[in-house]
Amino acid sequence: MNPILQIENISKRFRISHELQPYLSLREQVGQLFSGKKSKRTEEFWALKDISFNVNAGESVGIIGKNGAGKSTLLKILSKITPPTSGKIISRGRIASLLEVGTGFHPELSGRENIFLNGSILGMKRIEIQDKFDEIVEFSSVAKFLDTPLKHYSSGMQLRLAFAVAAFLEPEILIIDEVLAVGDTEFQKKCMGKMDEVSKSGRTILFVSHNMAAIQNLCLKCIFLRSGSLVRAGTTDQIVSQYLQPSTANHSIELANRKDRSGNGAIRFVSVTLKDEAGNQVDLLQSGKSGSLNLNFNITSSSELNNFHVSVGVDDQNGHRITIFSNEVTNQQFNQVKGESGTVEIALSKIPFRAGLYTFTIYSKVNNEVTDWIQNAGSFHVEAGDYYATGKLPPAGQGNFFIDHHFRLINQ
Repeated sequence: MNPILQIENISKRFRISHELQPYLSLREQVGQLFSGKKSKRTEEFWALKDISFNVNAGESVGIIGKNGAGKSTLLKILSKITPPTSGKIISRGRIASLLEVGTGFHPELSGRENIFLNGSILGMKRIEIQDKFDEIVEFSSVAKFLDTPLKHYSSGMQLRLAFAVAAFLEPEILIIDEVLAVGDTEFQKKCMGKMDEVSKSGRTILFVSHNMAAIQNLCLKCIFLRSGSLVRAGTTDQIVSQYLQPSTANHSIELANRKDRSGNGAIRFVSVTLKDEAGNQVDLLQSGKSGSLNLNFNITSSSELNNFHVSVGVDDQNGHRITIFSNEVTNQQFNQVKGESGTVEIALSKIPFRAGLYTFTIYSKVNNEVTDWIQNAGSFHVEAGDYYATGKLPPAGQGNFFIDHHFRLINQ
């Protein structure tokens, strides 16, 4: 069976013009103003470079990569909004795309009229749109404003209506960009449920998101783009794991030259590294997965070192202390520390933190004397993940971390 989408050697080039502004005298500036002559330099920028992959009917494929990787450009080419500079796309199904709020809508027309307009753009017949009309209105929750011009809708209302049209008019291929991130939490969960339903019905989904939990919950396959090039295509777990790894193998938080520290220096921390569940160095951790914080230190004391105590305090992005890791509290004392260097590994069976940025402070003592103390020693990022392994995303914006728990109903 032929794939429903064949992307063959797609490249996209943009030409960027830069105005050259050398030093000019007042007379020269006035003369240039009236002459209309300006010096310009044109630069070529390749947003995509020789991208090739296939998508089979019924697959849900995630497309990931950092900002500027070329994800949105690729989706615009697939949606026929912009043509490729070279290469070709073979599509064997009707495509509906949701790339930006308001795409395919007319602001002067009512919500009702825009449903029919957008459906027609997607290639639907009027009777097909009428069959799905009530479901679209119910899902988008805009019934009260159905005959109001779209220009009076909020961005959230436009988004709900656009998604409902794209999802309910049953295209063979549904393309969704990160635009869903602008919706509220309840709407995002509603959309994820609908996309899961669409996927299970045998239709094809291409989904771009920076939310790795959403990608892992919805997609079995994944495409990883970096700087316009295809890094790798494969299973979602493989690709997400590679995406979370650092771009350089020696990535670490360097502490050796930090001057804002205190302690007697018998033990000095020199760097901190993060490792994922496979033991690979990573730039960030993912909630729900295992991982570790590794504190690398040098020993400068020639005397015997006993009772090595290490604490790491973790703060949220507002500077509030949310937890502390301490081998003294866990009663895991390190006695007779020897050699010239070593590493303290703080292993977490499941990363409990929500998505966000966290900072940490390191404190250590030996023989009851402070050896090293560094306030705000570094920071780490946490990506959202399916912490409870249920395939459902926990509600956003509530609390700082997760706790394993279970419910039990007891009838009296």
